Amino acid sequence: MSTLIDGKALAAKLRGELKEKVAEFKRTKGEIGLAVVLVGEDPASQVYVRNKIKACEEVGIRSYSYHLPAETSQSDVEALIDELVVSEKIDGILVQLPLPKHLDERKILRRIPHTKDVDGFCAENVGNLAMNRETIVACTPFGVMKMLEAYGIDPKGKSAVVLGRSNIVGKPMAMLLVNADATVTVCHSKTQNLKEVCAAADILVVAIGKAKFVTADMVKEGAVVIDVGMDRDENGKLCGDVDFENVKDKASYITPVPGGVGPMTITMLLYNTYIAASRR
Repeated sequence: MSTLIDGKALAAKLRGELKEKVAEFKRTKGEIGLAVVLVGEDPASQVYVRNKIKACEEVGIRSYSYHLPAETSQSDVEALIDELVVSEKIDGILVQLPLPKHLDERKILRRIPHTKDVDGFCAENVGNLAMNRETIVACTPFGVMKMLEAYGIDPKGKSAVVLGRSNIVGKPMAMLLVNADATVTVCHSKTQNLKEVCAAADILVVAIGKAKFVTADMVKEGAVVIDVGMDRDENGKLCGDVDFENVKDKASYITPVPGGVGPMTITMLLYNTYIAASRR
């Protein structure tokens, strides 16, 4: 029987610790501020933004919410970002993705300096991660590493497979595991013999956005399985990229969906904002 990695409980514990750190920071140095920019009316994005603002309140970080109409021009979004960059009240800037199609996402994100890039997406932060230097790390992979640490799972010397190569999860996840001395393979849609590669992994991290894609025959007996997916099954029920029911008895540790990686992502965003303020 596998051990369930409880991301919800771990996130609550970390937020409790962070609340104390934020309170001490505010006592000696002042407020910590996170600006959240939402453009348009995407329902999922609105839910994410509300959750982030609520989480900020929970730990004592002040949030500044900017909700712009979907038709807002590129120049107006960039002007807002430029204002936030120079504001002394703002320690972190988060632009909720995806943006409306007429906006150039890359140009907008490029205006955020690495010191306020609490998503960990900018070239300098990614470059620092690649060179194993102290930096702000993308929230979801950062959360996964915290989960492994909390459950005493040391990647050192282990064979790790990351299924997915996105800039948000797959690539930074692979770099973090390399930095933790794992031997890492990154798989994607062009990978040959995918089942065999995954089945050789001691640690399998799945982030491809395909409901129940990873089946029991793709998992090594006793592997650690981290499911980053957030999908809907054939009945519309929330599920991950891993066929949880059939994989859970084969894995030594596994994350559920929901209640696994998800709660850790917003927690690490708060943590990154605190780090940015500390380096102010």
